[in-house]
Amino acid sequence: MSDTVSRRQWLIKTGIGVGATVALPGLLPALEASRALGGASYGEILKQLERDITTQRRAAGPIRLCFNENPFGMSPKAKDAIMNAWGEHPHYDPPVMKELTEAYATHVGVKPEHVLVTQGSSEVLSLAALATGMKGGEMVLPWPTFEQLPDYATSMGVTVHKVPLTADLHHDFAAMNAKMGANTKLVFVCNPNNPTAVLDNQSAMRDFVISTAKKCLVVVDEAYHDFADDPSYKSMTDLVTAGHNIIVSRTASKIHSLAGLRVGFAIAHPDVIKKMAVFATGNPNTFGMRAALASVQDTEYQEFVKAKNREGRALLTAALTKAGRRVAPSQTNFVFFHAGRPVELLQKHFLAGGFRVGRAFQPYGDWCRISIGTPDEMKQFVTLIPGALA
Repeated sequence: MSDTVSRRQWLIKTGIGVGATVALPGLLPALEASRALGGASYGEILKQLERDITTQRRAAGPIRLCFNENPFGMSPKAKDAIMNAWGEHPHYDPPVMKELTEAYATHVGVKPEHVLVTQGSSEVLSLAALATGMKGGEMVLPWPTFEQLPDYATSMGVTVHKVPLTADLHHDFAAMNAKMGANTKLVFVCNPNNPTAVLDNQSAMRDFVISTAKKCLVVVDEAYHDFADDPSYKSMTDLVTAGHNIIVSRTASKIHSLAGLRVGFAIAHPDVIKKMAVFATGNPNTFGMRAALASVQDTEYQEFVKAKNREGRALLTAALTKAGRRVAPSQTNFVFFHAGRPVELLQKHFLAGGFRVGRAFQPYGDWCRISIGTPDEMKQFVTLIPGALA
């Protein structure tokens, strides 16, 4: 499998390589793509990736703009890393676990003992609940927000206080603080928030997290960290190194497009990391970790995705604004807007036009969440907006 011919044959047989008559070099690992394109630069490979992936997604059926996925798939260098690590799949304790932990620690500016690699960021949230000993306790969070942690906490018998967002879709810190009591074990914030795409006021957010962390553990979900463009935005990882009682949750599912390979990261004090590790059910899969390691270091791919996301987001925001809709200011790879009609009706309309959009997030049943696809896809999608809102 290590030589070029056999690897290319394997790619063809599995349906992700070049066929006898149709070449899709952008879908190949970077080294194979470079050969297929005659030694093209990596920038040219990424341009070819955009063309190929757009064609592939269109041919696959309704285009998915419903789960906040990166439409471009994983970095070509991540694909290379998976192929080059093919012989590691039988191992229970692959060395890549340590390599990824160290690389990600460097990436976010902390020491390796502050990082735990997990099976997606959802596991970070579950481990936080278990490590905190939340059973029978209470937790406080904004609503709506990412639902995995409150759902998991409810299954543990935890009383979950869901605090409504403010009128402008921000965390209501005063109301959240008022809901906290002696039995509050954990407070959750998500910034930028999902499903609203809104980035909270940084000063207010940091003040709230610092003051709350003196009372209980605070989990800060930064799944969309890489898409935030606001110059005021700053990760809370510095609060971890400053000794505050917080866990920052990150994921390889968004900008790195590894949702199906399940890799996430917890960033916390080493004592908290050790407590969480006790409850982990196993390591993420080897290929996911190899792909994440390569992608974290592939800054050219990350900048490519960010630029394409900005382009698609601007197209969508402009079209919705022109249609007279209220659009939440997005700092993510999706847009949340007031449709003024049940989202189920929009789902049917857009599906008829070849696109799947997000479900309803109560109590915002007449708002719609749309993930950002490729620029070409968004140009097609916006032509459906007038009919959807008629």
